[in-house]
Amino acid sequence: MAETPHSVVILGATGLVGSECVRQFAVSPRFGRVVALARRPLATTPPRVETHVIDFERLDDAAEHFRVSHIVCALGTTIKQAGSQERFRRVDHDYPVAAARLGIQEGAHHFLLVSALGANRQSRVFYSRVKGEVEDVIRALPYRSVTIVRPSLLLGERAELRLGEQIGKLFAGVVPKRYKPVEGSAVASTVLRAAVEDRPGVRIIESREIV
Repeated sequence: MAETPHSVVILGATGLVGSECVRQFAVSPRFGRVVALARRPLATTPPRVETHVIDFERLDDAAEHFRVSHIVCALGTTIKQAGSQERFRRVDHDYPVAAARLGIQEGAHHFLLVSALGANRQSRVFYSRVKGEVEDVIRALPYRSVTIVRPSLLLGERAELRLGEQIGKLFAGVVPKRYKPVEGSAVASTVLRAAVEDRPGVRIIESREIV
C-alpha cells in the first residue's frame, strides 16, 4: 500500500528560501497538499500550490491553513528592511513562534525552521541572539519532529541587492567551509529532504551540511 502523502504549509513564501521551498515541495510526490502563506502575492504559483495572502499580525485568522503534517518557516528580514530591532524581532521571532504554537494547536507533527549560522541566545550579536531565542522556544514545543537549518550567507536571485551577499560571493572560494555562502535552492532542498525523512526528535543541520 502506498504511503499517504504528507501536507505542508510554507511561511515566507515570497522570500529567497521560501519561494524555492514552494517550488520544490510542489513537485515532490511525498506531499499531496502544499499551502503557501505570504504577506504579498507570489510572483508565480506552481501547479498544485494553494496560496494565501495573510496578515501575520492576525495569524489566528489563518488557523485552518495549519491543519497539515508539516510546517516550514522561512520567514526572515534584516534590521535595515525592518526599520528597527523591535520590528526585526517581530518578524524573525514573534511570527515563527506564533506559527509554531498554532501548528501544535492544529495537529502538525513536524516543524522545520530556516534559522541562521551562529544562532545562539547567549550571543552578543543581536541578530544571532534573536535567532537562538526562537530556536529554543520551538525546540521546547511538543512536536514529534523539529528540524532547524542554519545556513550561512544566502545566495540567489532577490528583488533587492544585499551588500553582504555580494561580498560573500567574492570571498566564497577562500573562507572555511563552515562559513561559505550557500544557494537558497540548496537550503530548500535540505529542508525538503529533512521533511521527507521525517525523523522524530530535534535535528539541527549546520551550513556545512547543506549540499
